[in-house]
Order: sequence, then structure tokens, then C-alpha cells
Amino acid sequence: MAELALEQTLDLGDYLSAFKRRRGMILLIAGIVFTLGLITAFIWPPTYQSASTILIEEQEIPVELIQSTVTSYAAQRIQVISQRVMTRSNLLEIVEKYNLYESERKRQTTEEVLFNMREDIGIDMITAEVMDPRTGRPTAATIAFSVGFEGDDPVLVQKVANELTTLYLNENQTTRTEKAEETYVFLTEEASRLGEEISRLEAELANFKEQHVNELPELRDLNTQSMQRTEREIDNIDTQLSGLEERKIYLQGQLALLDPYAGSGDLLSPAARLDALRTEYIRLASRYSPDHPDVTSIKREIAALEQETGIAESADDKRARLQVLEQELSVARKTYTAEHPDIKRLQREITALEDDLRNPPPAPARASTVTGADNPAYVNLQSQYEAANTEIRSLREQRIRLMSKMEEYERRLLMTPKVEQEYRAIVRDLNNTTERYQNIKAKQMTAEVAQELEKERKGEKFTLIDPAILPEEPVSPNRPAIIFLSLVLALGAGVGSAAVAESMDKAVRGTKGLISVLQMAPLAVIPYLATEADTRRERTRKRVILASVVAGIVIILLLIHFLFSPLDVLWFRGMRKMDNLVGE
Repeated sequence: MAELALEQTLDLGDYLSAFKRRRGMILLIAGIVFTLGLITAFIWPPTYQSASTILIEEQEIPVELIQSTVTSYAAQRIQVISQRVMTRSNLLEIVEKYNLYESERKRQTTEEVLFNMREDIGIDMITAEVMDPRTGRPTAATIAFSVGFEGDDPVLVQKVANELTTLYLNENQTTRTEKAEETYVFLTEEASRLGEEISRLEAELANFKEQHVNELPELRDLNTQSMQRTEREIDNIDTQLSGLEERKIYLQGQLALLDPYAGSGDLLSPAARLDALRTEYIRLASRYSPDHPDVTSIKREIAALEQETGIAESADDKRARLQVLEQELSVARKTYTAEHPDIKRLQREITALEDDLRNPPPAPARASTVTGADNPAYVNLQSQYEAANTEIRSLREQRIRLMSKMEEYERRLLMTPKVEQEYRAIVRDLNNTTERYQNIKAKQMTAEVAQELEKERKGEKFTLIDPAILPEEPVSPNRPAIIFLSLVLALGAGVGSAAVAESMDKAVRGTKGLISVLQMAPLAVIPYLATEADTRRERTRKRVILASVVAGIVIILLLIHFLFSPLDVLWFRGMRKMDNLVGE
């Protein structure tokens, strides 16, 4: 508590007394620290820096006319170029060329030397606030950058900085040219590939059209119209055949009533009787079943007359008539139900003909034909009958051809949807490939122009606007700052050491110290009586202090002269300012 009370009652006189007692220590420690700071400021080797400024110029031709293939941001491109420039081979070449880091190379590895060099190389971006054309807002854009190098030799620093600047300029031009060329080569190869693909698709389409020449989608309407026209022609032929069949039956009936010979009376010849029975057989077979007595009876009579006359219906005529009946049945089924009389009649006639074809009657032993008919009426009717038969055969052959064409048209129309699907798939691939080919060709032309733009150095480029110069002043160390910091540290160290020594000193000094020990006030205070030795020491101390002050002033003046500005220059500046003040 007594020490605390004493500390709380210390005044300025106590501090001054402590300073007087410890001034030697303070000056000694402060002098040592300040001297070390001065030594450090003077022996620290200077570091020089030389840098060149490179401007990023926009392409000379407006972007609206020619679009460059190099579209990356300037800052990004500079970083990429920096990685390419500061490769191991490039840096080692510069180190060997200018004999850099000679002492470091003797005691450090190559990687450590290269690391130190990368640390000494400085890349600083220079930005400006510009208006972004895409967003319309102000933004920071890189308009230039500086390339610098630091070292202890100003000449080498300048040379290395210029060497690095050259590498950056060359690498930028090389990179832009290579990228433009790579873009053009890629687009050329892609255009060639798409051209081959188009040729393949065109050949495939031509081959497909050749294989399905009548089944293409664009022929659907034509095939439909052709099928409808053919169907009308078949209907017309069916109508003609129906009329000719009726006429043939009529003529057969008339021939059956006449004798081919004029003088034979009213009796029918066997051939005429055979034709009449055949006509009657067809009529009965269409009405009754094959087992009907009338059908069976007339069939036996026909067989007998065929045996007698040798005239038999040929198998070809029967097959032709069977085909006509089947076609008529097919058409009738589309119109009538299965119970309709016409359907049943046609089915019976077809069954009778099929039975005759499966079980043909025995061939007659000898054919006896009617020759030399002299009855004019018979000859006329016979000629009409033969003409009707000829026309019927012709119409049947024409109908068969038309039915074949009808089936072909139906097949085409049935195949059209499938063919259309494959056709449109090929056409779609061809159109898409053609569109891609046109886009690639347009880009290829743009890339070709951009390639020439880069070769002629008309695109965005790096321009050296401020080359590296020989540095006249070092950038480090900052000697005035070191000296000032040394002075501050020296004062702090001296005062601090004195404060520590004073706090650890247990001696009793002055009235306050005595009161704190005795807990009572002294009766009188006898002042210190200086001896002759004390007087000599005091004089010596004053001389030392005066010499120190003079030496300090000289040192400060020398530091100002060598580190800041020559004294004569400062003197003339001061005089000029004084003249200005007096003149005012």
C-alpha cells in the first residue's frame, strides 16, 4: 500500500529527478539503437526497379464490320500470357543471358532462383471506368498494364524489364495469330465434314427416290387420282361386259333357233343344240344347286352332244369366266350383304365352274364342227356372236390389266405412309445438315477475315507506350523512414530501460522516500554539497553533451544532404521562400 501511495503521489519533479539519475543509461541505450538503425539504413543494399507500360489498343477496324475470333477479356489474356512468358525455359534463358543472381545460383537450387525471379517480376493492371455496351453501366476495364523487374543493378534491371516487355508483346501477337488460325482450321475441317455428310445424304435421298419412285409422298394425290380413274374404267368395262354377256346369250338363243343350213328345215343342228344347252346350263346353274335334277340332266345331255360334235368349252374360257365371276362377287360384297340373291347366284356360278375345272368332262373322240353353213341369218348371227366373244375376251384381258394396275395403285398408297416417314427423316437430316453447313461456312469466312486481321496486326494489340528506363533512384530501402524509425525506437528503448531500472531500484531518495520508510516527516533537509570531483565530472559531462549535440547536428545535416536533398539546394530554396514572404 505504501508503494502504491508513493506511486500515486509522484509528480513531475520526481520524473525529472529520475531522468537526471538515468540520463546516462538513456543516452547509452538510445545511442546504441540509433547507431544500429543508421548502420542498417546505410548498409542495406539498394533495390532498383524499372517498368514499361503497355497499352491495350482496340482493333482498328470497327467490330461491327469484322468480329475477331479472340474474344477473351484483356485481364484474363494477360494472365495467360504471363504463364507462357514466365516458363522455366524463358526465365533460365534470361538468367543466363544477363548473369542474374550470380551468388544465389552458387548456393541455391534452380527452382529457388526461379522463384526469386518470379517474385522480382511485377505485373500491375491499369484500369479505368468505362461504359459497358452490353449492360449500359459503368464498369472497370483493363486498358493497360506495366511489366517491371527489381534488382540491385539498375542497368540489368532496365535490360531485363525490356526483355520481358518484348516477350509479352511477341507472345500476345503469337497467341492471337495461333488462336485465329486454329479457329479457321477447325471451321474448315468442320465444313469439309459437313459437306461430305451432305453428299452422303443427297446420294441416300436419290437412291431412296429411285427405289420408291412411285411411292413418294408427293405422288399420293396422283396415285389416288389414277386409282379412281382405273376404278371408273373397270366399272365401265364391267358394264360393257354385262351388256355383251346379255347380247351373247341372246345371240346364242337366236342361233339355237336357226339351222346353219338353208334346206334343213326347222330342226336344230347338234352344234346349235349344244350351244343352246350350254346357255341353259349356265342359267340353271345360277339358279339351282349342282345336284338339282334339271342341272344334272342338262349336264349329261351337254356331255353327249360334246361327244357327238367334238365341240367342248376350253379350260381357258372357263378360267377367264371364273375370274370375271370372282371379281363381280368381290365388287358385289362391297355393296350387298351375304344373303343377297346376287351374291348367292354368283357363288353358285363360281362353284359350278370350279367343279367343272376340277372334274373336266372326258374329251370327245372326234370333233364334228359345223362347216359350210349357208343359212344367211345363221351366218349373220354367228358373225355377231363371234364378234361379241372377241370383244368379251378383249374386255376381259383389259379388265385383268386394269385390276393389276388397281392393285399396284393400292399397294403404292399403302406403302406411302411408311415411305413418307423414311423420306422425311432423310430430308430432315439433309436440311439440318445443310443449315449447319451454311452456318459453319459463314463462320469460316468470318474466321478467315479475322485471321488476316491478326496477320496484318489490325486487331486488338499491345502497344509499348512507355519503355523501361534506367532507374536513377532506388525504390528500396526507404532510408529516411528507417532513420526516423530508428530514432523513435532509440528514444523508446532508452526511456523504457530507464523506467525498468527505476522500478527495480529500492534506494531511498528524497523526502518522500524517507517519509515512506520512517512514516514521519524529517526535521530538516540538508542539500547535497558538491565536491571538486563532482564539479569536474559535471564539466566533463557538459562537454560530452555539447560534443554529442554538435556531432548529432552534423550527422543530421549529412543525412539530409545525401539522402534527401543537397544543403546548397535547400539553402537556395529557403532563401527563395524568404524573398517571397518578404515581397508579400
